[in-house]
Amino acid sequence: MSLKTGVTIQNALAEATDELARSDLKQARLEASSLLSQVMNQDRTFLLAHPEHVLDPDLLVMFQSLVLRRAAGEPLQYIAGHQGFFKLDFEVTPDVLIPRPESEAIVEVALELLPKDRPSRIADIGTGSGCLAISILHELRNARGIAIDVSPAALKIARSNAQRHGVIDRLQLIESDLFSAVAADEQFNLIVSNPPYVPDDDIDSLQREVRYEPRSALAGGSDGLDVIRRLLREALPRIQTGGQMVFEFGFGQEKLLLDLLDLKRWNLMEARKDLQGIPRIMVLQRM
Repeated sequence: MSLKTGVTIQNALAEATDELARSDLKQARLEASSLLSQVMNQDRTFLLAHPEHVLDPDLLVMFQSLVLRRAAGEPLQYIAGHQGFFKLDFEVTPDVLIPRPESEAIVEVALELLPKDRPSRIADIGTGSGCLAISILHELRNARGIAIDVSPAALKIARSNAQRHGVIDRLQLIESDLFSAVAADEQFNLIVSNPPYVPDDDIDSLQREVRYEPRSALAGGSDGLDVIRRLLREALPRIQTGGQMVFEFGFGQEKLLLDLLDLKRWNLMEARKDLQGIPRIMVLQRM
């Protein structure tokens, strides 16, 4: 992209749209508008209403830099620094997985299972941005919980999000490999998790945007189920009798998961499907 003076919103968007379209982005115009809105701190309505507005040269340089990052494949959410999830907006960086709409079903199930009028305690395993735990606590004022991650950088983001959304006084953030750093006698009404579940050999074939995300939050071993196997074992003594565990899993993994379940200890309540009709969320109850 060339640097020019006297560039209008209309011309800047046209050039950026062409740049993004050459990178095979399907919504090039929309993404260009989103980036320019971010740089100008204006909504897209302003861009539409003022196409002849001449951009400040410094803002133009910043905009072109962001366009080149997006054209190279960096996710728009990392460039913008935030992503909407459930009812809230979350800070995201390359240290955390980008929250996705299908994961909102975990929150929906949690809100169906947990009481609204009395205290409950939850644990979020592999919290990342904190989107699961924070969304649940934001909806249930009587709930408290812990959010666990092995990444100190991810926990820093989760803490910032918890403070921003007013739940930090009810959420303890713990650096831990699953429950290793959690008190041995601590139990929960509900455990939620969006664990790594992509088979290792599939990582390099994922779309280029996904490869910007932390590998540790994606790669789940040879069949994608290494962390889930551990979760099924280590979560049992952490859940109160009659309590539940709700977690996300990948395409085609439902049968493998059913084979892993100890049906003397787990009751399969549901394998909830996503908006495409694909089984995505496992809901288990400790017997």
